Amino acid sequence: MTSDIFDLLRHSLVQYGYWAVAVTLLLENTGVPLPGETILLLASFLAYSEHSLRLPWIIVVATVAATAGDNLGYLLGHRGGRPLLERYQNIFRIRTEVLERGERTFARYGAVTVFFARFVFGLRIIAGPMAGVLRMPWRTFVLFNFLGAALWVSAISAAGYLFGRHWERLLRNLERFNIAIVVAVLAVVGYLWWRKRRNASAR
Repeated sequence: MTSDIFDLLRHSLVQYGYWAVAVTLLLENTGVPLPGETILLLASFLAYSEHSLRLPWIIVVATVAATAGDNLGYLLGHRGGRPLLERYQNIFRIRTEVLERGERTFARYGAVTVFFARFVFGLRIIAGPMAGVLRMPWRTFVLFNFLGAALWVSAISAAGYLFGRHWERLLRNLERFNIAIVVAVLAVVGYLWWRKRRNASAR
């Protein structure tokens, strides 16, 4: 991360505190591409280094904001349907194959996708609207959405706090972690697809 971006995010947190965390995570989980993960890490880092924020409150505020944001995204997707998804795609220049892959993943794995989407930047942004467009049962969505938000926020916040002295290294390792999750998900999907094709050929 460049020092300019770091300073901008740090200034926002110093100036607005928990509100900066809440608004950023609310908008990111609604479907706006914002650095929610980074600002959550930085807030936890500041809780460690400057004590201007408190880690338990960061976790509570971020979990509520992330959960509410995804529910708002779900509502928008449910009411707007595919036309809204297509407009969203054009505004943020999202490739068609990305949305198609997301739809296939949701259709196959359902609510589990909502849970694990928290840990992947691209999926985290579109999970709520996509679940709404695909008419996932709301109660199921709420449960897995909250569980995923609580685990993701707790893990990221703990990492930012415990490894505050190694900020740059933490960001690099987190990027590798995200990539590893994407690779693992693709590997599982590829294996299931291969097994399905093999079973179909054997009949």
